[in-house]
This record gives sequence, C-alpha cells and structure tokens, in this order.
Amino acid sequence: MEKKTTEEQIIRTEYSEIMQKSYIDYAMSVIIARALPDVRDGLKPVQRRTLYDMYELGIRYDKPYRKSARIVGDTMGKYHPHGDSSIYESLVVMSQDFKKEEPLVDGHGNFGSIEGDGAAAMRYTEARLQKLTQEAFLTDLDKNVIDFQPNFDETEKEPEVLPARIPNLLINGAEGIAVGMATSIPPHNTCEVIDAVLAYMKNTDITTQELLKIMPGPDFPTGGIVTNKDELISIYETGQGKIKLRGKVEVEKIKGGREQLVITEIPYTMIGAGIGKFLNDVYALVESKKTNDIVDISNQSSKEGIRIVLELRRNTDVENLKNMLYKKTRLEDTFGVNMLAVAGGRPETLSLKAIIENFLDFQFDINTRKYQHLLVKEQEKREIQEGLIKACDVIDLIIEILRGSENIKQAKSCLVHGITEGINFKTKTSERAAKKLRFTESQATAILEMRLYKLIGLEIEALQKEHEMTLENIAKYEDILENHSSMSRVITKELQAFRKSYARPRRTQIINAKEAVFEEKKFEEIEIVFLMDRFGYCRTVDVPTFERNRDAALTENKYVIQCMNTDRLCLFTDAGHMHMIKVSALPYGKFRDKSIPIDNFGNYNSSEESLVYVDCLTNVIGSRLLFATGQAMFKQVNGEEFNVSKRTIASTKLSDNDKVIAVLPLSDATHVALRTKNGIFLRFDINEVPEKKKAALGVRGIKLSGDDMVDEVYLLAKNGEMIITYNDKSISLNKLKLGHRDTKGTKLRI
Repeated sequence: MEKKTTEEQIIRTEYSEIMQKSYIDYAMSVIIARALPDVRDGLKPVQRRTLYDMYELGIRYDKPYRKSARIVGDTMGKYHPHGDSSIYESLVVMSQDFKKEEPLVDGHGNFGSIEGDGAAAMRYTEARLQKLTQEAFLTDLDKNVIDFQPNFDETEKEPEVLPARIPNLLINGAEGIAVGMATSIPPHNTCEVIDAVLAYMKNTDITTQELLKIMPGPDFPTGGIVTNKDELISIYETGQGKIKLRGKVEVEKIKGGREQLVITEIPYTMIGAGIGKFLNDVYALVESKKTNDIVDISNQSSKEGIRIVLELRRNTDVENLKNMLYKKTRLEDTFGVNMLAVAGGRPETLSLKAIIENFLDFQFDINTRKYQHLLVKEQEKREIQEGLIKACDVIDLIIEILRGSENIKQAKSCLVHGITEGINFKTKTSERAAKKLRFTESQATAILEMRLYKLIGLEIEALQKEHEMTLENIAKYEDILENHSSMSRVITKELQAFRKSYARPRRTQIINAKEAVFEEKKFEEIEIVFLMDRFGYCRTVDVPTFERNRDAALTENKYVIQCMNTDRLCLFTDAGHMHMIKVSALPYGKFRDKSIPIDNFGNYNSSEESLVYVDCLTNVIGSRLLFATGQAMFKQVNGEEFNVSKRTIASTKLSDNDKVIAVLPLSDATHVALRTKNGIFLRFDINEVPEKKKAALGVRGIKLSGDDMVDEVYLLAKNGEMIITYNDKSISLNKLKLGHRDTKGTKLRI
C-alpha cells in the first residue's frame, strides 16, 4: 500500500534559515575547497591536486614531458571534478615565469606570453614537474608526514596538504576570488624569504620592521619599482594595503641628437592586456594633443624581455614626459594586498609574521612525523640486526635446530620460545642451549630467511658496522625529536640548501619616490578652419593652408567654419538635439590629409538624424538663433542657452512626428520668408517671432492645410534682395506681399 503523507511527517522550517545555511555552506565550500590557498603549502586545491597527480603519473623533472591533456584528464577523473578549464588554467599559471617567482611546472610548448596571449590548447602542450617542485613539495610522501583524505567519490586518497619545505605562499604569492572575500599576495624573492624565516627562527620576537630589513618587500618577476617603501611596514603588519608600482624607464640617445624612452620593466599589474592598454593610452595622449613630444611608439618586446620604445622630438623635457606617463597611463599602478589564506581550516587575513609562524609550525609538524617514522624503521632494523649478530654467535646450534625440525613452525617456536619437543638434537647439551633461546618474532623470521653467504667473516663485519650506524641514527633521531634546537638545526639546514640551489638576484627596486607631477604644456591657441563635406567627413587646417586652397575648400565642402582650436563645434540636428565636439579632437593637418567621419567624435549618429546647422560655440553664443520645424513652429533662442558642458542636449522641444528643418543665426535680418511643400509662400516681420527658451515649443508661423509641411525658411535683410528658383522660375522673396505670422500665406501663380 502507498504511504500517505501525514501532517506529523512534514517538517516545518523557516525559509530564511534554510537559505542562510545553504548560502554559508556554499560560501565555505568555495573558500576552503577552491578559491583560497593554504598557508602551509601556499597552494589552492586545484594546484595541489594537479601537482600530486603529476607525481603519481611519474612525470618527474628528469623524465620526458607528457601531454597536458593527459594530466588534466587524470586530475579531473581522480581528484578535481570541477571542469578541465580550471585545471589547465592552474597548470598554465604554475608554468609562467612572468607570473611566478618559482614556476612549479616545466611547460613545453605555447603556454602564453606576458602580453596576454593565451596558452595553446591542452592537446598541443606538454608538461612535467620542476626540480624544485619535486624536491620541496613532493618528497617524503611515503614517510607519513601528512594526512591523506578520500577524494570526491572515495575511490582514491589525496593529500590534505603537500609537505612543502619552502614558504611558497610568500615566494609565489597567490590570487583568488571567493564568496565575499578575495586574496592577493605578491611574490617575493626566494633567498630573502628564506633568510626572513631563518631570522624568525633565531628570534621569535623579531619585529616586522626588522624582518623588512632582510626581506625589503615584494619581488615581482616583471621587475619594476615599488615607490612607497615606508608604507610596507603597515601593509605587512596588517596583511592589507596598496603597493605602488612603476615601470622602469631608460633614456637612450639615437641619431640626429634625439632621445627615446625605453620601458624595460613593467608593473606586475600590467601583465596581459595591460600592455596593449598602455600603448593605446599613449596613442590617445598624442591624438588628444596632451603631448607633442612623442614622434613614434613601438613594442619591440621579445622572449629576452620587455622593450617598449617611445621616440621623442628634439629638446623634449624627458622627466616631465616620464611623469606624464606615470600619471596618465598604467605605467604607474597599484597592487592591492590582501594576505588572506586558509589557516587552521578557516580563512584568515595574516601578517608577515603570522605567515612565517604558520609555515614553521608546519615544518616542525612534518619533520616530527618524518623522524618518528624514520625512528620506528631504524628501531625495527636494530632489532633484526641484533638478532642476526646473536645468531652468528650460535650459528651451529641454529643449524642443528633447523636440521632436527620437521617444519618451519617447529623451528621458529624453538627460536622464539625455546620449545624443543619433536626436534632431534645431537647432544643433550645442544637441547639445553636451545631451550634458553629467546629471539623475537621478527628476529626469528630474519634468521630463517638469512642466506648462507651472510656467515662469511666480512659480511658479519659489515653487519656489525651497519648495526653501529643504525644505533647512531636512532640516537640522532631521538635527539631531533626530543630537542627543539636539534629539530631547528635540521629545518635550518634544509632551508639553507634550498636557498643555495635556487638563489637569484632581486628584480624589483624598492624606494620612496615622490608623487609624479608633470606640467601640462599649455595648449597653443591658433586660428583654424573646419571643413566638412556633404558626406560628413571632416578635418581642420590652419588659416594659411585654407587661403591657399580657398576655391577648392569652398567647392568641395558643405561646412566651412573659421574658429579657434580651443573652441567647440555645435551640431544641431533635425531630431532636436545639439551635439558638442571639441575642435582639438578633430584631425588636424594638411589640406589633402585623410578626413574622418564626424560620427567618430561625439554622440551624433548620421544614420539616425541629419545635420541642420553647424557652427562653433563662440559664434552660437554671440547670436540669436531662429528655430523652424516642419509643423511650422517658430521661435528665437538666445545663443547663451547653448553654452553648456554636456556633450548632447535637447536644442528645442518638438511635437510628435515633427522635426527641425532650419536653425538660422539672426544678424541683420528684418523679415522671414517660408515656403511649404505645396508651394505656399509667406513673408512676415521677424519681430513677430518671440524669443523663447530652448525647452519651449515656439509659436505657429503659418496655418497649414491638410498634410502640408514647411519646406524652406529664408531670412531677408532690409535693403537686400534674395532670389530663389522654384519650379524653374526665379522669385524675388523681398517682393513677396508682406503678411503676418500665423496666416495662410499665398500660392504664387507661376
């Protein structure tokens, strides 16, 4: 029968409590099992599992490379079921010498570049362990130095932590984003870190300031300069702060008496896309005329190192330009430090001393376990050696026991317990001697398995020497385990060996530098001419160039505007918008230089709206503008209304389905004439059009019938004459009958 659910079987729980618990469980899972490194070995779980899998596969530093795909697949199948991309990414990062102080993986093939090129697919690349990784992370795994735990499906065992012999968290640093927290630890020089650890071992009361005399600060693989030395004490005491970085810039002389800036080292934060961003930023400084000192920029970087060259003009103020680059580009950047790691099973922000302390506690722990294991092994050896030495003294008796026994069990009982029943002895003396034998089980087994050649005199001598060595080892191991100073000497010796093997000079300079200050060169104010053709392609030229090409300029261009290069252009559109563009942002040069679409410099989009009027802001401010729309709405607007800082504003208010057809500056105009689509004309006094705000709708200029629309608007001077052509006939607009605004107008008989 099917069980029915009763009220008593339903467990009622507050929904918010369930959500809270689930979220915390998820967050802790991400923090502990994925995102943050362990303070003991400085590795994230995915890194630890990858290295351990390579160790299991036998991909040693002195063995051939193996396909990365094999490593990734094996790691994912056995230990890390979170996708191949995270495993391969960690493998790639651990092989990149521009990201890690000490790469842990020896990559063969395309593993990416400092300029942000990604690694080749894992099927194309190969890898193996580095010698350091094998020596410092994966030795002694067979000596019970660390605990193993079940993998995700409990079919394999994986190490909880690797027995790291070097402070990897400080040496290689770490980056990771968890839920609600992130870690960012810079890399440091291997020698300096080990020296700092050794100094702490000698004096646990050592201050952070004293440690920083030994280990001055981070040592980035990319070099560069740390410029806030005095702030490092606070950063390393709290585990948080910002390190200010600069690239290294050198000045080189080139032919012609000119100079060039060469960037040979970059801030660590510029790795990847940051280099391309820097080049674009420098280009933008030149384009926006923030500097005229840079003639050319080229990226000559290679496998040998970074080399970005900026060719300069003669008499360039080099220091001022360097400061500009520091201020305006990522050549000066900050590295946010947050020394967050898993310590004691929980995430914790650690100081420099706390990291060293945790590392040393771990060293004492793994070495204690190691020497306990070795001591047990040596004690077992001693027991057997003592048994064999004793057996050599009574070998004749033992042979007699063996010859007289019916089976091994009988012989072993005699050796261990002195039981002689059933054994045939030659003499009663031998039997009495056999009853006194008291070998241990392991000694009896070793005697029974002993080969006859071991009875040779030299072999017996070798056994005795081996026994003496074993006794020495036991004494040594007991001393190490019982005395803190002896254990310290062992750890010190080990660290010094790594220091000697993997020493390298410091690459990052640490100084106190003043904030970069540069004097922005005053923009040279000149008169220029703006040229734009009917297709919207524009450029600017100086006045002499325009005068030399006046006829061509006027013929080829729809808009020709004389203004200052410090001015702004106002673009009025039929959609009722005004777009503002800096004249200095427009291309400047020779008359036949390439023009660029006006769309590229502001918010104006020629595919969505059309230009009605273009002028410089100075002219707009100094005049009144007549606005006219297709639905015959007219108004005057003071040009001061358009003196705004925004790039785009509404130049007028429009009714539905209406559009601006004319924006005309009023100077000496006394009358306005308009023509509709159906050929209706109307001339009236300009004073009948009131002045309004730019946000106003305006007043009606002419009464329209049906679907008629205003098509053209003309301004007429008092003493002038304007003749237009309409339907192949010439019409003098000044001779039109003078009417009034908001009347029906007149249809001319032509």
